[in-house]
Amino acid sequence: MAAANIAFDLQPARMPCPSQDRPVDLVHLANQTMGDKDLENEVLQMFARQARKSLQEIAGAEPAAVTAAAHRLKGAASAVGAFKVSAAAGRLEAEAGDAALQAAVGAAVVEAENFILKLCR
Repeated sequence: MAAANIAFDLQPARMPCPSQDRPVDLVHLANQTMGDKDLENEVLQMFARQARKSLQEIAGAEPAAVTAAAHRLKGAASAVGAFKVSAAAGRLEAEAGDAALQAAVGAAVVEAENFILKLCR
């Protein structure tokens, strides 16, 4: 009986998911769009536009506006699987006045945009 309890108590080792190493996790996106490639492209293009708009809102804004824009960007990025953008936006949301975090969000968005452009050709 003790052996059975030990076997059930063991948690499988969490291996990093290779799809999460990309600027957009395509496995997550496919789950969100139920595998519809046209919808994936449409959603990614909408995200790229929204991300660019968020960067414009963040640039030179007051901390409260930066926090709000970073929060919206974090949610949108999580929805499409742009987890690097989401993480960077989350850090900026917590510390809206940090110029280095703003730059990190910008870099993550540019990386995601380039990935999306290549993907949607």
